[in-house]
Amino acid sequence: MERHEARACLGEFLGTGLLLAAIVGSGVMAQRLSPADDGLQLLENALATAFALGALIVAFGPISGAHFNPAVTLADAVLGGTPWGAVPGRIVAQVAGGALGVAVTHLQFGLPAVTLGTRERSEPALWLSEVVATLGLLLVIFLTVRRGDRQQIPWAVAGYVFGAIFFTSSTCFANPAVTLARALTDSYTSIAPASVAPFLAAQLAAVVVGVPVIRALAPRED
Repeated sequence: MERHEARACLGEFLGTGLLLAAIVGSGVMAQRLSPADDGLQLLENALATAFALGALIVAFGPISGAHFNPAVTLADAVLGGTPWGAVPGRIVAQVAGGALGVAVTHLQFGLPAVTLGTRERSEPALWLSEVVATLGLLLVIFLTVRRGDRQQIPWAVAGYVFGAIFFTSSTCFANPAVTLARALTDSYTSIAPASVAPFLAAQLAAVVVGVPVIRALAPRED
């Protein structure tokens, strides 16, 4: 692996890990700070996730593209961005980084490193929600990039994710690496392992739908 690609994989590993730290850690903190208010817990979790994601995109964007998401990496490869030879390594880095991020977050809150999720998310409405959430994320990213507004990506993605946590019934996982990692926690943001596969299928279906839509709406790349 050449030095540039090794640096990109390291960026995806660390960035995804920190993203999961924000998602899971803010969920744990929200439950502790606002144990009797579900709406406030969701708001706290959404704000922390969105702000952290925006900051991570600013920091890691020049290094790896700041995908932190196998769905984004796959879509970018199909659209001619990420070389196909780099895709496996980056996805492995994202998944591994997410898992480590959950473990470290558990330890900093005095919890066991891994506790499998018990929250069942197995309704068809939630699967549809994941298609919508992931498709919207892909459109925000690639339509913004293709019109040459790369500097707008951090706030655009952060704003979309914050909104989608509220307007989707699944609370916007929209990321296979995040979905797998959230099966390793039994905290506020958890998902039961048995519920993971349909979520992954829905997210990948959004890639299949999203790529031709992106090409139709923005046929020329920047």
